[in-house]
Amino acid sequence: MSLPVIAEGSALSAAILGLLQGLTEFLPVSSSGHLVLFQQFLTVSGDEVLFDLVLHLGTLLPVLFFYRDEVKTLITDPISGEGPFMQRPGVRMLGLLILATIPTAIIGLALEDHFESLFSRPAALAITFTITGILLFSTRYFGDGGSGIAKMKPWQAVVLGIAQGAAITPGISRSGTTIAVALFLGLKREDAARFSFLMSVPAILGAVVLKLIKLDEASIGSLDPTSLVVGFLVALVSGYFALVLLVGLVKRGGLPYFAFYCWLAAIASFVLFMLR
Repeated sequence: MSLPVIAEGSALSAAILGLLQGLTEFLPVSSSGHLVLFQQFLTVSGDEVLFDLVLHLGTLLPVLFFYRDEVKTLITDPISGEGPFMQRPGVRMLGLLILATIPTAIIGLALEDHFESLFSRPAALAITFTITGILLFSTRYFGDGGSGIAKMKPWQAVVLGIAQGAAITPGISRSGTTIAVALFLGLKREDAARFSFLMSVPAILGAVVLKLIKLDEASIGSLDPTSLVVGFLVALVSGYFALVLLVGLVKRGGLPYFAFYCWLAAIASFVLFMLR
């Protein structure tokens, strides 16, 4: 059974996909899983890799703006910070982020195509959305931990990097997985969210670089500029509000609420599979 296309190659399609990317990149419900689902009904004219790259850039800027003080510290502390070099907050944070990025990069480079081809079908999404829901629901049994980023151990950063790498699987939420694992490791809720989103910056930049490598001149000229601009702006604005919303919910222990949505998405994925 063929599925209807509700917006083909239009600015409306770009806006809807931008909204999906902006909301689901930060809300713990898996942006890749939702894009797999909704691309069954929505298309954008031209090269999909280029459009995906623009959406990723749109969701990178909200993180840099929201955590601008932390980003400034990461940049200035290694150069002009006070005290012993390795004891400067920005230097230590930068080291932890590098440790977290290494396993993410290894997993992404080695397994991205395999995972995306294996789990980019609605039937598999029913499983991965269910797993995300279980992770989110289990956070209700973990209170606000007593450990902040200042007390994080290097091995904890590596574990979080592995968790982020596993989230290349469509249906597994990057933010939901990394925040949940950070809570399991004993981090405070606010610090769990902070480290998760700062850790996403090199991950998103890495994804952008990989997509740039895949582009050629024909790809760059194939997409309607209006769709690029609309998708970028919608992803940027919706992403910022989603980030603010999620950080507030994490502080209040609200992650488990998203588990029910993920389970509904799992059911929808299964139904879509049956219809196809």
